[in-house]
Amino acid sequence: MTANAARTPVSQGTGNILLRARTDPAYGAFALLRIGFTVLPIVFGVDKFTNVLTNWEAYLAPWIVDLLPFSAGTAMLVVGVVEILAGVLVALRPRYGAYVVALWLAGIILNLVTSGDYYDVALRDFGLLLAALTLGRLASVYDPARRTPVSTR
Repeated sequence: MTANAARTPVSQGTGNILLRARTDPAYGAFALLRIGFTVLPIVFGVDKFTNVLTNWEAYLAPWIVDLLPFSAGTAMLVVGVVEILAGVLVALRPRYGAYVVALWLAGIILNLVTSGDYYDVALRDFGLLLAALTLGRLASVYDPARRTPVSTR
């Protein structure tokens, strides 16, 4: 598929999206990454309010907890809201949301590495950071910047 063909808009019907994902591997990768980086941050963000998956406070580096003007639990609620908003941004504007998620993951990695623990999780999050950057690059083709229509007066 040529670069111009990849940029050609396709109607937004579900059947067309699925067909395009099956026939254009790069678009398929874009769609999978977009879905993943929409759903997963929202799920993890909601879980910051319920702690069903884990005790999120345990992942905060002690030096960060010492800097906070509030409790680690409150910090996790803020983190949850940011993650939910990041997932929504990827859903609506993956061209920008992917880079927000990548920056967020970089912050998580810094937190985990400086905590002196959870190096395995930091390495996994580095892989996710690379995937978020890949989504951003793919979005530059499949989710081009929206242009304001020129008035025809």
